Amino acid sequence: PWVRALREALDRPLTSYYLLLGASALLLTIGLIMVLSASSVYSYQQYGDSYAIVRRQAVWVLIGLPVAWVATRMSTRWIRRFTWLAYLVSLALLLLVAFMGVAVNGNQNWLALGPLRIQPSEIAKLSLILWAANVYANKERRLGSLHELLVPVVPGMLLATGLVILGRDLGTGLVFFAILLGMLWIAGAPAKLFGLAATIVTVGAFGLATVDQGRVTRLTNFFDPFKDFQGAGWQAGHGLYALSSGGVFGEGIGASTQKWGNLPEAHTDFIFAVIGEELGLVGTLLVIALFLTIAYAALRVAARTADPFVRYVTFGIVVWLIGQMVINVGMVLALLPVIGIPLPVVSYGGSALLPPLAALGLVIGFARREPEAARALAARRKARSAGLSAHR
Repeated sequence: PWVRALREALDRPLTSYYLLLGASALLLTIGLIMVLSASSVYSYQQYGDSYAIVRRQAVWVLIGLPVAWVATRMSTRWIRRFTWLAYLVSLALLLLVAFMGVAVNGNQNWLALGPLRIQPSEIAKLSLILWAANVYANKERRLGSLHELLVPVVPGMLLATGLVILGRDLGTGLVFFAILLGMLWIAGAPAKLFGLAATIVTVGAFGLATVDQGRVTRLTNFFDPFKDFQGAGWQAGHGLYALSSGGVFGEGIGASTQKWGNLPEAHTDFIFAVIGEELGLVGTLLVIALFLTIAYAALRVAARTADPFVRYVTFGIVVWLIGQMVINVGMVLALLPVIGIPLPVVSYGGSALLPPLAALGLVIGFARREPEAARALAARRKARSAGLSAHR
């Protein structure tokens, strides 16, 4: 009976909408709580106030929620008018970063605008997806031609990727490349193209990594961070300590010991380690499950839509968010090198929060505008209005 009930629940018109809304809200809530916990010690050491960093994050949340709400209301026709502009602005910002950017932890991926620092590569991820989706939607009937499939999307996205790598941000460059492969896959690119692309990116990434001694050290230590625990393996090693000490149910919110100066970037790139220590295996699996729920609901929207632009945008956003989540979790588990990729929506920072929230807002908007979902929402509003009138 419960299988039938689950199937019936999943078949309801508003299922995708509520799954996206609920999972996004819960991720945002967990992120805010964990930023408070993970940053409290560092915040007190730096600013004499344990709540200084979480207050900034709360401000970003207060900015991000209206941005996400506006995104849910934007029509695809209006969005498509500005995709080329968004792409060109993103390229301009990436170019500025490459030559005038601020380096943080060896990566020149920040742009200083007075007292504010932004990370244009995070904004560019969404801009690239929207631009590529618009190009492919316009070429929907001509994508059987390899030339139409590749031009201008592949050169345009490789240009953006090159500008990011010029700023020595190899991790974000890999995310850009993953988005490109995802867009090519949903557009129907032949399988042999992916084999060639995988070979090129593997050789290219290895070559770029080996020209930097710091990256070489990280690459040779990530499988066994305890080999150089006091050096290159310090962050990954303490991340594993945090996860292992959390057990199944965790030490409790606020009870992390690794955040007391042992774990660098505890509230940013390695917040997943603090989640593991304080909320245990249950907490980490919950976070991963929420991301997978978003992916499942978004792919339902992409599969059901008749609008090619919605299909391409939705799939691109799934590749971006899930790909970045996998890379971040892989870093914390020492399955991947530490390459400075934040956990979307959960990690601290406006650049890691606002673009994903805007992207989720777009997908939620697509879900609520599905024909059956729109009719169901209209019927509920009508019933609610009738109920209020009767009550009066």
